Order: sequence, then C-alpha cells, then structure tokens
Amino acid sequence: MTTHHETVTDTPAAAMPGAGRRSAMPFIMATVLIDMLAIGIIIPVLPTLVGRFVSTPAEQAWWYGVVTVAFALAQFVSAPILGGLSDRYGRRPVLLLGLFALAVNFFATALATELWMLVAVRVFGGAMYANIAVANAYVADVTPPQHRARNFGLIGAMFGVGFILGPVTGGLLGARDIHLPFFVAGTLALINCLYGWFVLPESLPRERRRAFRLAAANPLTSLRRLAELKGVGLLVGVVALMALAQFTLHTSWLLYTQFKFGWDAEANGWSMFAVGIMTALVQGGLLRLMQKHIRLQKLALIGLTSSTIAFAAWGAVTEGWMMYAVIVANLFGFATQPVIQSMISNAVDARSQGSSMGAVASINSIAAVLGPLLSAPLLASVATLPRTDWRLGLPFYFCALLQGAAAVVAAAHFRRLHRHHPHVMPAAAARDSTIETAA
Repeated sequence: MTTHHETVTDTPAAAMPGAGRRSAMPFIMATVLIDMLAIGIIIPVLPTLVGRFVSTPAEQAWWYGVVTVAFALAQFVSAPILGGLSDRYGRRPVLLLGLFALAVNFFATALATELWMLVAVRVFGGAMYANIAVANAYVADVTPPQHRARNFGLIGAMFGVGFILGPVTGGLLGARDIHLPFFVAGTLALINCLYGWFVLPESLPRERRRAFRLAAANPLTSLRRLAELKGVGLLVGVVALMALAQFTLHTSWLLYTQFKFGWDAEANGWSMFAVGIMTALVQGGLLRLMQKHIRLQKLALIGLTSSTIAFAAWGAVTEGWMMYAVIVANLFGFATQPVIQSMISNAVDARSQGSSMGAVASINSIAAVLGPLLSAPLLASVATLPRTDWRLGLPFYFCALLQGAAAVVAAAHFRRLHRHHPHVMPAAAARDSTIETAA
C-alpha cells in the first residue's frame, strides 16, 4: 500500500501519460461534487441552528447574517494565500488540508454550544476553505488550454449536481435532527479527504513551482496582479460584476418569490432543483457543443446578454411558472462563468494558476459579503408593494444592471485586446485550430 501511494502521489498528474490524468480529473470532479453536496446539505438548516442560540426572529436574522459574512470575509482574505501556497508546495497538500478543515468545520458546527463558538467555527471554515480555487488550478495544470473551458464546465456541472441533491438531503435530515446534516456533511468531507490521500496525484511539477511571499498573497495585491496580466485586464471587472449579480440574486430569490408568488420552502426547493439541472446540463455537456460552433469571446458576450435579459425577466414576470420558463430560456447564461474563467486561466502562466484562481475566489468571497448587504435594503424598500406591482422585482433589475455592465466591460476588453495585442489569442481564449476555423 505504501509503495503504491508513493508512486501515485509523487508523480505530477500533468506529466502522467493518460492514466494519471484520467484518475486526477474524476477525483477533482468528485471533490467539487462532495464539497457542494456537503455545503448544500447545511443550507436549509443553518438558519434554524442559529435560531437555537437567540430568542427573537430579528436576532436570528441578524446573527445568521453575521455567520454568513464571517465565512465569506475569512475566505476573501485566505483564498489567495492558500492559492499561493499551492503554487509553492503543490495542489495536493493544500487541497487535502482544505478537505480536512471542511470536515472539522462541519463537526464543530454541530457540536457548538454557544453563539460565539458558531461564529468562530465559521471564521475557521472560511479561512481554511480554498478547495474550489485549488481545484480550478489543478484542472488548469492537467488540462491543455484548448480544453479548459470544457473541463471548467464539468466542474460547474458538479456544482449543479451538488446543489440539486444537497438542499433536499439537508431538509430531510434536518427534519429528524437539526444536527444530523452537519455530521453527514462532515463525514462526506472526511471520506473525500481520505480518498484523496490515497488516490490523488500531484499536478504541479517542482520545476513549475514558485516561491511564496505573504506580502504578494494578500487579496488586494492578488486582484491587482491578476488585472495586470496580459489578456486578462478588464475581465477582473467582469468577474466582479457577475459575482455581485449572482450573490444578490441568491439572497433575494427566496424572499422575492415568497412576496410575489407566496412560494414556501418546498416550492423554492424545486426552483433551486431546476437551476441545478440547467447548470449540470449546460456546463456538463452542452458547453462542449457550443464551443465547436461559437468562439469563446462571442460565447461569453451571448451568455452575459442572456443573463441580463433573464434577470430583468425574473423581476417582471407575473406568474410563478414563468420563473421556470426564464430558467430554461437562459441556456447560454449558464455557460458564461466557465468560459470567462477559462479565459483568465489561459492568460496566466503555469506557475501562477493557484494564486490567480485564489484571486478569483476572493472576488467571489467579497461578492458573497456585498450581495446580502445590497439585496436586503432593496427588498425591504418594495416588500409592502402589491404582488402585481412591477417594482417588486427591484433586486432583479439591479442584477440585470450589473450583468449588463459586465457585458459592456467584456466587449470593451475584447476590442482593446484585438487593437493592442493582435498577435495574442483573444483574451487568451486559446482553442484548437479546428474549433477556431469552425467559428
């Protein structure tokens, strides 16, 4: 067993002929799936757990916000640090550390007996959680540039599957015992860690590693360096606007559908199920077909435009079934994130994939903080309006504004890149010549 373990883990996946890569990519997909499943499991029960420590609904809402923001802020600070450490010491040890810390976070959350303990545990969990950023860097290590959009799409599909199964499972388990979902989630994370210990190969060869400097790993420095990379530039702003729109949407959806359609938790669960299905369908399969016929730059602009229209439509619909119709119609919108992410990844050199993906994770983390802060007052300002009043969709119109701005910024970036760097593949969206010709 020891010999086999050393043989598997000491050989970089990027250098393995076929077998290593075939075992590495499925593991990363499984890692993201189990991560999202574990996180999805706790979504419906975490607010109830917070309510066990307070006496009024107002306190529950406030402290739930504190718990949520604590995790996001800690992740914002730590993600580029952990990403930089993965550039120095390899993806495998940082990923395994994150999986183990995630398990500890879930178990400690279930065992917390005081509110301050719950907040402290969430800070710890956010500080140690860079699994997705490191997983994305791992994918970039083992995937040729022309296939990265497809593999990032597969990672996105695992997100979708995890969020299809997670909330439903958490709701069923939480109905039996409020602490049970956390123990199950912790067990899944621990199993994932053990599986990785024995199976996961290292993807980053020693000759492609770089020194770690803490001063260069703070989130603001990481974002600035990412923006300065040739072929990235304004794409950082696109990612930020997209992330802010998404997190504003996430924190508005449940209350908005309750105000406008009278949806309960079960109805909202089915709507989340529909979003997860579309995410898995597009990013897990259709994205590959889209790439064969549409250049990545054009595909990104189509997706951003589609999402802008979808946000506005969700705010304007008058019947609940129309929410589902818009979800399905927003086909290209579900392809946008992996396409933009592949452009950024392809613009970054092989030694900096971890820090660059950590910077992207930091953008998402700060958006996770700002989203609730923006959506709450927007919802409060229209909450008393009649269900038929079009202004009730104000948070979604705000999301459409953000997404539309992202489309404008992306178009400006692509034009500038063509003008100043005609010899560079557009936005580093390198693909093979067959796809380029077909487009």
